[in-house]
This record gives sequence, structure tokens and C-alpha cells, in this order.
Amino acid sequence: MDVRTGRLLRWYDQNARTLPWREIQDPYRTWVSEIMLQQTRVETVIGYYARFLEAFPTLEALAEADEADVLKRWEGLGYYSRARNLHQGAKQVMREWGGQLPADPAALRKIHGIGPYTAGAIASIAFGLPEAAVDGNVIRVVSRLYGVTDNLGEKGARSRVEALAAGLIPVDRPGDMNQAMMDLGAMVCVPGTPDCEICPLKGVCEAERKGQAADLPRLPKAKAPKELQYDLCLVYAGNRVLMRRRTEKMLQGLWCFPLWPGWKTGARRAEEIKSAWGWPVEAVRCEGEAKHVFTHQVWRMTLYEMDAPKEAEAPEGYTFIPLRDLDSLTLPTAMKAAKKLAQARGKASGDEE
Repeated sequence: MDVRTGRLLRWYDQNARTLPWREIQDPYRTWVSEIMLQQTRVETVIGYYARFLEAFPTLEALAEADEADVLKRWEGLGYYSRARNLHQGAKQVMREWGGQLPADPAALRKIHGIGPYTAGAIASIAFGLPEAAVDGNVIRVVSRLYGVTDNLGEKGARSRVEALAAGLIPVDRPGDMNQAMMDLGAMVCVPGTPDCEICPLKGVCEAERKGQAADLPRLPKAKAPKELQYDLCLVYAGNRVLMRRRTEKMLQGLWCFPLWPGWKTGARRAEEIKSAWGWPVEAVRCEGEAKHVFTHQVWRMTLYEMDAPKEAEAPEGYTFIPLRDLDSLTLPTAMKAAKKLAQARGKASGDEE
């Protein structure tokens, strides 16, 4: 066994994080946990993981669920395409593999929503196969351990790091080794300045030896997120509020209030609504602004409340939702401030009962 592998496994035996998806041999639960952990903090995932499995305890239960129910259980976790991919993947496994996740990494990568990292994690953790699972933590650990100074945005650089990671995976404890590198990256070999003095790899780490640990890995410069401006209109018809279920790729399947691109005065928006939908709105009032940061976009929203006729019919693609039913729908976090306003309206009118 490589000396670096041995050191890290001994450290892991004493310092491994206690997490609900560890010490199990259930490929489905490993799959769920790994999808949830993508771009989300462990502390956040723990509660969602338990509630999700309470609702969908088996792969078959997930495959048979309605997408709306799956998205509702995911509400607040963000990156909803993960939930849709997981749901579609479960259906595919039922259809093509008889409800059993295959152990072969190549077969795993054919499942909807499973890429190289997730395939490696499932294969090593759930099936005990010597496969690497290279996430951001592992890239950081391996880049520092071997002193990889190449910019990982350059051709071939990431592949080199992945090959080095694969070389550390032992035959007898592959899942533990992958999780050891993840834990080291989360607890010791952290972004910025790592705590090299307590690291089990001190003395065999090239970056630590050369004083380069804080400078690695070299990552491509991230693009600044695109800023978009919207007017978000809470259009009430009595104790109902106008909403639509998005069909766009971003936030697909989630319920949102009407969004109009660009910022205009409330009066202008009222005129445009009457022109577009055929009925007037009154008592237009601005209720402040809200902001939500996505990975590649920032939404800056001016919030307006306005009243349509009580008998108004929803335009095509929209639905008037009773205010008391808002909690039964899945709304993205970007709608949090607007939902709060709508529910305050419902409470004031007694329609939350």
C-alpha cells in the first residue's frame, strides 16, 4: 500500500466524520447522498437526506413518485435539476436494470444524472470497487500532495490529477480512501490556507514541503454571474394569487410569481398587464426589493403587489392559486420574499386557515 494511502486511512479511522450515509451497504442511499452533496454543505444535507428517504425509502418508491412530490421534498436544497435527474435515473434503473443499481462504473455512468464522480463514489463506497471519486475536495488534496502547479482549466491538467487520485485508491478499502480524501479536504486541507501542521500527509506532501500549499490548486478564473433585473408582480384576485409552473430549464417544474424582465414603474407594469391579459389591476404598491444569487446568475427583483378583479381568469400558462395553498407548492428560494408577502396577505384576510 502506498505510504500516503496508509497514512490517510489511519487518520480516517480516528477522525472520520459521523454521517448518516456512512457505514451502510445500500447503493440507493449512497446515490441519494452523493447527489445531495453536490454543491451543498454537509450540514445542510443531513436533514434533507433523512426527510427524503422517509418519503422515498427505496429506489422503487422514488421511481413511482410524482415529480411534483420529489421536488417538494427537495424544496430549499437548490439546484433542482439534481432532483429531476435523480428521479429520472430511478425510473431508468427500474426499467433497464430491474430496480438494482449496477456495480460496473461504466454502466453507472449511463444512468441519467450520474457522471464520473458519482459513478466512482457509488462503485467504491457501495460496491467496494477500486474506483476514484474525484470532487473538489479530492482535487485540492491531490494537487497539493503531488505539487501539481498546472492550471486545472488547461487541457489535460484535470485528467492528470484524476489519474494521480486513482493511483491512491487501494483494493481493500476504496470507499474509505475516497471518503478520507473528502474529509481531509473538508477538515484540514481546506481552501485558502490549510492546516499543514496537523495534516497526516505532512512530510510527504510536495506543496507543504515547498511552501506552496496556500497557492494550490490553480483553478481557472470563474466568470462573474450575470445580473438580471426583474419586476416580480404579486397579482391578487381576492384571496388568490397568480402563479405559473416554470417550463424553462432553469427552475423547471417549480412555481413562481410573474416575472417581467427589466425594471419599470408600477404604473407601467399595470398598463402592460392590462394590455397583455385583458383585465385591469389597481392599488399597485412597491414592497421593496429582493435578490437571489444562483451559480451563474443574480436575480435582482423589485416586488409589486396589485389587485386584479376578484373574478379575473388566469391567462394562458398561469393559475390563480388560493393563498392558503401556497405551502403545498414547491417554490424556489428566489421566491421566498414574495411568498412571505403573499402569505401575510392571506393571514390578514383570514385565508390561511
